[in-house]
This record gives sequence, C-alpha cells and structure tokens, in this order.
Amino acid sequence: MSMDVVPKPTELLALHGVTEELFDTLKHWFDVPDGVTLDLSAVDAVVHEMADPVMIAALAMRKLQALHLLATPGVRTSTDVVITIVQDLARALLQAPAMRLKLEAAHTDWDAALAGLEDGAMQPAPTGADEDDLEAARFEELHAALHVAVQAVLDVSDGDIVYLE
Repeated sequence: MSMDVVPKPTELLALHGVTEELFDTLKHWFDVPDGVTLDLSAVDAVVHEMADPVMIAALAMRKLQALHLLATPGVRTSTDVVITIVQDLARALLQAPAMRLKLEAAHTDWDAALAGLEDGAMQPAPTGADEDDLEAARFEELHAALHVAVQAVLDVSDGDIVYLE
C-alpha cells in the first residue's frame, strides 16, 4: 500500500523563514560555536551534555536545520517526520528564554553591575510587564508558528501519515 501525497500546507512552507530566525536567535543567545562535538564514549555520557545550555541549544539548532530543509518547497517528507521533529524541539524552545537568562546571570559580574547602578552608569532593569523582553516575545511567537504548522499538517492529512510535497 502506498501513501498518499498531498501538497505542503502554507504554514509548513512558512517555517522556512521561522526556522532560520529561531536558529540565529539560539546561536546568538547561547553563543553556540559553528561546530560541536558529541561525546559518544558511553551511553550515559549524555548526562553532562544535556545539562549544558549551549549543548541543548546546539541540538535544537540541528533539529531546526532539519525542519528548515523539510519546509523547503519540493523536498518530500511525511507527516510523522514533521510532527516528531517539532515535538523534539518543543521542550528546548520552551525552556530557551529562561535558560538564556540563567546563563546571562551566571556570567554577570554582579559587583560591577551593582557599582554601575550606584554610579548611575547602568540603566535599571524593566519594572513592568509593558517593558517585556522583545527578543523573548518574538522567540515565543516563532515557536508558536511551529505548532500552527503541525496543526496544518494534521488538517491536510486528516490525521493520517501521508507524504507532503
């Protein structure tokens, strides 16, 4: 039995640009190098890597590369592949804004920051919800587009596994 082939929904095709922006944001936020090395010395070697925000971001970036390819017109994929990649990305993308803040806090020279506040050299942190982190808001908007695309994939496939082209 062969699987049906249906056109990719526009929401999936729109991920081409979304994945690029998410990729660039993660690279910037976590200062991810152009290449990372995976420790394959033992099955439990991943424990250290999965606690490292830079490695988590790097692995999410790899999945974004794959999703970017699958969102390209003319590249054939299937519903289950798209859904699985977005599901794999969801946790890392959900945690990324908070991980970014924790990483920044860990690398902040708090003595210098407090001295800067006393000297009036530094601007105080935002005090209200109207001064939210615009980068984080944009990131969440892009992350939501992944879920919109998955819903569109489910809609065009009637919940079945089909090829998307």
